[in-house]
Amino acid sequence: MSSNKFQPTETLDVPFWIERPEQQLAPFIFSSPHSGRCYTAAFKNASRLTELELRSSEDSYIDLLYGKVPESGAPLMAANFPRAYLDLNREPYELDPLIFSDPLPSYAKTSGTRVGSGLGTIARIVAERKEIYRHKLSLQEGLERIETLYKPYHQSLRRELALAHVNFGYACLIDCHSMPARVFQNANPNNRPDIVLGDRYGTSCHPSLLTAAKSIFNHLGLRVEINRPYAGGFITQHYGRPLKGLHALQIEIDRSLYMNEETFEPVPHFDELVDLFGRFSELLMQCASDALYPTAAAAE
Repeated sequence: MSSNKFQPTETLDVPFWIERPEQQLAPFIFSSPHSGRCYTAAFKNASRLTELELRSSEDSYIDLLYGKVPESGAPLMAANFPRAYLDLNREPYELDPLIFSDPLPSYAKTSGTRVGSGLGTIARIVAERKEIYRHKLSLQEGLERIETLYKPYHQSLRRELALAHVNFGYACLIDCHSMPARVFQNANPNNRPDIVLGDRYGTSCHPSLLTAAKSIFNHLGLRVEINRPYAGGFITQHYGRPLKGLHALQIEIDRSLYMNEETFEPVPHFDELVDLFGRFSELLMQCASDALYPTAAAAE
C-alpha cells in the first residue's frame, strides 16, 4: 500500500467518495464518516492546536482498513474532511453556542450531553478536551459546513441504502469507526476487546447480523464486546429500522491494533490487517439471511 495514502492533505478536492463494486453482490454499504484527513490551511490557521492534536479525534485509516470491501461486492463510502471540522455522526444541528459569535437559530439543538461536552456537529474540542478554535465562528460558516458537507454525505448515504433496499429487499449499513486504546487501559489485557459492536441495545439491526459479525471476528482471532462502551451514535440510531428491512451496525476497532496513536504511523503489518478486514466483510455479506427481510423481522 502506498505510504502517501496515510498522509494528511490540505486540499479538499472532494468532500467524500464512494467506491462501488463492478456489480453489487449484497445489500451492504460500508461507511467511514470519521477517517477524513484533509486539514486545510484555513482550518489549521483558525485552530490553536497542532495538526497532530487535531488528528486525535480522527478515526485514522479506517477507510484504508476496509479498502477491500468493493472487491467483495459492496460500496465503500468515506469522508475526506476530518471529524474535528464537522461530525457526520451527529444530528445536523447539534450546535454549541460557545463556538459561535452569533445567536443560533431556533431549530438548533443547543443542549444535551454531546453538545454540552463540546462534541456537537461542529466540535468545540478534540478527544483530549482541548479547545479547537482561536476565535469564535460566525453562524454563516457553521451553516455552510452543514449545507455543503454534512447534507450531501447523508443524501448520498440514503441513496445507497435505498438502492440496496430496492434491489435486494433490505439493506445493511456497516458504520465503521475506531476507538483509542486508552478506553480499556484499566481492563485485564487478556479480556480487553479488539472490537466493539454497537446495535443501539438491540434496536438498530436484526440480532442475526450482530451475531454473525461477532462470530466472524472471533473466528479471525479478535475479541469482541457488545455495546460497551459504544452502542452506536446518530448514524446507527437514525438509519437502523429493522422492521423496515434497514439494518445498521456500528463497528469500533482498537486503534492500537493498526497504528501508533502517538505518531499516527501504521503498523508494519497493516496490509495483513487490510486482508483480515476484507475477509471479515466478505464473510459477513455471505451471512445475510431471510431474517433480515422486513417481513421476517416483523414476524418475530
